[in-house]
Amino acid sequence: MAGELRDGERIPRRPLPEFEEAGSFAEAITRDGFFGTALEDKNQYGPVAMMVLLLIVAAITGTVIRLFGN
Repeated sequence: MAGELRDGERIPRRPLPEFEEAGSFAEAITRDGFFGTALEDKNQYGPVAMMVLLLIVAAITGTVIRLFGN
């Protein structure tokens, strides 16, 4: 595993991925796509897109449980 080992650390750090800043969440989605932003962290809005994805999956899961749970 290649990486920089700093003083006091046991595990070397991995190189940072490519990262380009976006002006807004809408610009990030337009430029990098929703899954590129949420899953691949191509810009600073990755955590926000991941929360939106989590809400979508939770809503779908809740709807399926509600429909088939009776």
